[in-house]
Amino acid sequence: MKSLVFAFAMLAGGAIAAPDTSLRPVQRDSAGPQLEASGAITPRPRDAAAREAVGSGRGLAQSRRPEVRPRKFRRIARAQERLRKKGAVCGDVDIQGVVVGRVPGSKTGCGVADAVRIRAVSGIALSQHSVMDCGTAKALKTWIDDTAKPAFSRKGGGLKNIRVAAHYACRTRNNRPGGRISEHGKGRAIDISGLQMRDGTLVTVRSGWNDPATSKAMRQLHRGACGPFGTVLGPESDRFHRDHFHFDTARYRSGPYCR
Repeated sequence: MKSLVFAFAMLAGGAIAAPDTSLRPVQRDSAGPQLEASGAITPRPRDAAAREAVGSGRGLAQSRRPEVRPRKFRRIARAQERLRKKGAVCGDVDIQGVVVGRVPGSKTGCGVADAVRIRAVSGIALSQHSVMDCGTAKALKTWIDDTAKPAFSRKGGGLKNIRVAAHYACRTRNNRPGGRISEHGKGRAIDISGLQMRDGTLVTVRSGWNDPATSKAMRQLHRGACGPFGTVLGPESDRFHRDHFHFDTARYRSGPYCR
């Protein structure tokens, strides 16, 4: 009987002394590794930035993308851009020419305060370097880009040259004695008599206006100028404009005057 009591006491004491093997909460040290219930040590990132770097892969070397354009072509493009900027006027690299400055008039009402002499616009050469103000130069660019180029994009390889019949000239309207000063005398007008294609084909206003092959395009030129320019005159306006377009940047309260 005593032996049974002794054995029972030994078992009870062993149970009391046995370690608790149940899972304990993870203990965290503010600067050290994490201690898990299993006894394994898990390295801890030093800070949140380190954890983000590991998760996002920023710490890994990233492969470089192949260059879109070879360096040779980039150098050529930069050289061309520098050349274009050397001749840029009116703050636009597509308007090429030289700054003239003030042009005094020989008659009252003539003259240009800040004139430029244009040789090319949007890659289209002018047959003669033309004096005008920047407002007229910019209107000419709009017309070339939006109307002239598209109108002849499929003819003769596209537009190459514009035939200029007149630009700045201190004179009266239609050269009539005693008449009002023309917009040409203010540097706000340009007269165009024809357009030349890249294959050498020349389309004149006089012959092309009623030619079945070009009449649609010529009327498109006339219509497209109405807006960028304030005055647009063509072969059907009067006897003075049968062989050319007259464009000027005069503005009217009633809107553009186009005939």
